[in-house]
Amino acid sequence: MDFIPGIMNSYKGLTEEQIAIIRSTGNIRINAVAGSGKTTTIIEYAASRPAGSRILYLAFNKSVRLEATGKFEARGLRNVKVETAHSLAYRHIVYPYGYNVRADSYKTYEIVDLLELSSNGEKHAEYILANHISRFLTFFCNSEKPKVQDLNYMDIIHDDAARGFVGKFYTIIENGVRQILARMDKGAIDITHDFYLKKFQLSDPMLPYDYILFDEGQDASEVMLDVFLKQKATKVIVGDVHQQIYGWRHAINSLERADFKTFHLSASFRFPQDIARLASGILDWKKKLHDLDPVTITGMGSDNKEVSKATIARTNLGLLLKAIEYVTDNRKGQRIYFEGNISSYTYADDGASLYDVLNLQNNQRDRIRDKLIQSMKDMDELEEYIEKTEDVQLSMMAEIVKEYGDEIYGIIKSLKDLHIAGDDKSGADMVFSTVHRAKGMEYDVVYLVDDFITEERLEKLKDLEMAKGRPLHIAKWNEEINLLYVAVTRAKYKLYIPGTLIPKGFPAGKHVVTQTANHANTQAASHVNTSKKPIPPGHTGKSAHLSRLQAARQKPESKKDAYQPWTADLDKELTTMAYTGAPIGTMAEYFGRTKGAVYSRLKKLGYFS
Repeated sequence: MDFIPGIMNSYKGLTEEQIAIIRSTGNIRINAVAGSGKTTTIIEYAASRPAGSRILYLAFNKSVRLEATGKFEARGLRNVKVETAHSLAYRHIVYPYGYNVRADSYKTYEIVDLLELSSNGEKHAEYILANHISRFLTFFCNSEKPKVQDLNYMDIIHDDAARGFVGKFYTIIENGVRQILARMDKGAIDITHDFYLKKFQLSDPMLPYDYILFDEGQDASEVMLDVFLKQKATKVIVGDVHQQIYGWRHAINSLERADFKTFHLSASFRFPQDIARLASGILDWKKKLHDLDPVTITGMGSDNKEVSKATIARTNLGLLLKAIEYVTDNRKGQRIYFEGNISSYTYADDGASLYDVLNLQNNQRDRIRDKLIQSMKDMDELEEYIEKTEDVQLSMMAEIVKEYGDEIYGIIKSLKDLHIAGDDKSGADMVFSTVHRAKGMEYDVVYLVDDFITEERLEKLKDLEMAKGRPLHIAKWNEEINLLYVAVTRAKYKLYIPGTLIPKGFPAGKHVVTQTANHANTQAASHVNTSKKPIPPGHTGKSAHLSRLQAARQKPESKKDAYQPWTADLDKELTTMAYTGAPIGTMAEYFGRTKGAVYSRLKKLGYFS
């Protein structure tokens, strides 16, 4: 059953692209740019199907599912069932088999205990093995393959040290994965969400629907795509090929795998043409890696509000650093909100916390709670582990600890004190988010942190790989470009972007503001709270320290004073710079100290009172 001509009498407010999709027949795929009204289009597509049609809408996650359910109900579409891949699989697998489901994946130390792994003579080998077993398990459960041995785990390992370790212990790692799967299948241990989704796929289910609408197809894994493609229903898959940012979770660009007739939604109702032009220019960087069809984005947004403001970063580390600078430069009245809860930025998926890593650095072993971190003798051993496992989250934690040391306690407490309670972020002066957590969000004004891929870095990395005779990691660099594209397209009205992230030759526009590194955070602060404390008596003001700062920057970089006591003269100079608006990064550079040390000293001097 497909669209019946004449069933809709009006397409008021819809574009020609949307109307073409609604009137289509057969299996189709829709490539929709950010903010192009794809949900509206899908709802109208469903409304145009014959009465009594059984329709399944597959949402990306639980929050999208709840939002979509409300929209379909508001349109009066009681015949549309809204599910996520996991909620669908849960009903088919967990209930009938009586499984117990874990809230999260197995921790590294739990796998060590379950499989009774030993070091095999290598330092911390049992934990490194467990880490790779966990990753291989996730790789398999998200694949379309029926057996573990049908996959080559080495395909997703890139670091030389990690490849060396995996090559040496491959059989042990593969057998460990098979043992975990067998125990979960028998119900001997609790199953994971990945496991029951995989078991659902292997059961070859046939779903009782006439139409299946698969949203966010660019971030689907092979396991669910396989289920989707095998259905007899009319199939619609929608997404944006340039918003694929979950490759590290083994997502694939399912839109490109679905050999259906292609439709496009190229007009964005979210942002104006300036931002659309910038987004297209960033995507053009992909031409440096491979052939690319022209990317057309038309900005039709007209909102001129500056109510909601967000700072978006590529990494947790970049975001925390920017949040610290923000609260430093905003002395009073600031209210902040972290997407995904601020505590989530201090914990790795495997359970280790930022404080565990800090206690390791300080040799306070009795205060370390995580078994993995507790097994490390010192930071050198942790960094060796990180190198052999490619553990990105632990790597970022180690960098934060090395940068801030004991100031971390006060910094995180200050951020939590300013954080809005609950989930009502509407009262925040600034929302902080990584790009992954900002996916699907939109804000009136967006400030980007300078930790994304740049055009210059992309070119250098390409040249380096080619010089070494190595194959280009095209998928990896494509995803890095996608991350910047997703961040840029969260802005509805105005975007503040570091100049390093701007494509070469990009024309200026009123909705895209280019920032230098030194002015980026000050600009963000000024849009929320421009009040400054008066300069205390005895402080000479901004001009007095500028020449000294310029002179300091001409000297070779030195950290020799980083651990020397603060003197009265240094305190006076520090607070003068702070009162006259110097960013914390500039002050840290000037005094040869870490940003954390500067932040801590300012707090002790009553700068935030």
